[in-house]
Amino acid sequence: MKISTKGRYGLMLLVDLAMHEGGSPVSLKSVAERQGLSDHYLEQLIAPLRNAEFVRSVRGAYGGYMLAKPKSEITVKEVILTLEGPLTIVDDDFDDGLGQLWDRLRNAILDVLGSVTLEDLVAMREAEQGPPMFYI
Repeated sequence: MKISTKGRYGLMLLVDLAMHEGGSPVSLKSVAERQGLSDHYLEQLIAPLRNAEFVRSVRGAYGGYMLAKPKSEITVKEVILTLEGPLTIVDDDFDDGLGQLWDRLRNAILDVLGSVTLEDLVAMREAEQGPPMFYI
């Protein structure tokens, strides 16, 4: 099993929005610049994220995107399943007698993904970056 760029970049997009929420919308161009991603690719990812009600768009000169619900209520599992589709460990049509093992593995992965929210990812990102530097 491998999470594609859709899942990874979609999470990066949502984490960036969560880190920069503050009442004003965030443009995809600014997210792309901060994350080193293609804004064209992010435009393709935003539609399913909007349809799943993770983000909402704001029109106008200072428009962009904002989280549609609190970052504590959006799980990695929801985002990955929205962008990647169902989680598959092995091909369903291949009966190797190990179905219970694959089901347990799939459920364990989904449990981990379901236990992590955008809020958790923001905290992890901020811990990696360390405290802000102040210069005198």
